[in-house]
Amino acid sequence: MFTAPAIADEILDLKKERNAILLAHHYQAPEIQELADVIGDSLELARAARKFSGDVIAFCGVWFMAETAKVLNPDRIVVVPDREAGCSLVDSCPAAPIREFRRAHPDYTIVSYINTSIEVKAESDILCTSRNAVRIVNSLPPEQPILFLPDRNLGGYVRRQTGRENMKIWQGACVVHDTFPARRLVEARLDHPDALVVAHPECPESVLALADFVGSTSAIIEYCAASGAHEFIVMTESGVHHSLHRAAPGKRFHFVANEHCNCSECPYMKLNTLEKLRDALDTLAPRVELSGEIMARALAPLERMLAVK
Repeated sequence: MFTAPAIADEILDLKKERNAILLAHHYQAPEIQELADVIGDSLELARAARKFSGDVIAFCGVWFMAETAKVLNPDRIVVVPDREAGCSLVDSCPAAPIREFRRAHPDYTIVSYINTSIEVKAESDILCTSRNAVRIVNSLPPEQPILFLPDRNLGGYVRRQTGRENMKIWQGACVVHDTFPARRLVEARLDHPDALVVAHPECPESVLALADFVGSTSAIIEYCAASGAHEFIVMTESGVHHSLHRAAPGKRFHFVANEHCNCSECPYMKLNTLEKLRDALDTLAPRVELSGEIMARALAPLERMLAVK
């Protein structure tokens, strides 16, 4: 067990008192995942938030994910353990230039990755996640010009998978995935010649070209659990190791250091702690507060995404 017992008990008591649900991304620390009601990637957590019927959502992830939960639950309280749990992709894509692009190119459909601010979502036509991005783009007419934002690597992967040459791609990137160097993956394959390579599509094309499987975080977990292989090199945030070991006990997983921090951790995801989660449930802060107008505008592209099967 990873959980500090005293704090865990406080959290569970507060959860019951607040009629709360705990949602945790796969990149959260193991002790947080152990207390969560739902563990998932962005799409799974968005759907879990939509189905929730209690009073408080404690979202253990990053701020844009909690904003999405609030849009789907406007009458519920949504808290995040640490307000500074942001995202480099969100930071790379401010809303003002997206508004300008829409004015200048009204014929374009704006497809926004869920890793965007609520303001950018409100300017978008439809959202996507790494799990459904190819399916979302394929749901649009082939002749439709598209602006895909903000992740250049995911956008490039989607364009290669769909053949959409009429797709402009915003040049944002994930501070973790974008800095995985292909040379370190090559070294890891030499060290572990029997391992399969699984990679998140936010990785550079040079890394994806070496992968045996490309998919979202949850898709990677499902692939590793179902595969007959017993060893994997995992090209995504290393917090996923807890979910991997739970889904595929007895298998071996190797992580490659990126050039951002010589590790494979998201600095934003790791800001959340048990102590901060306890305090968030106790004080109901930091709380996601959004205007009704922007929630209504962001809900439309979110609902369009959730409607695509």
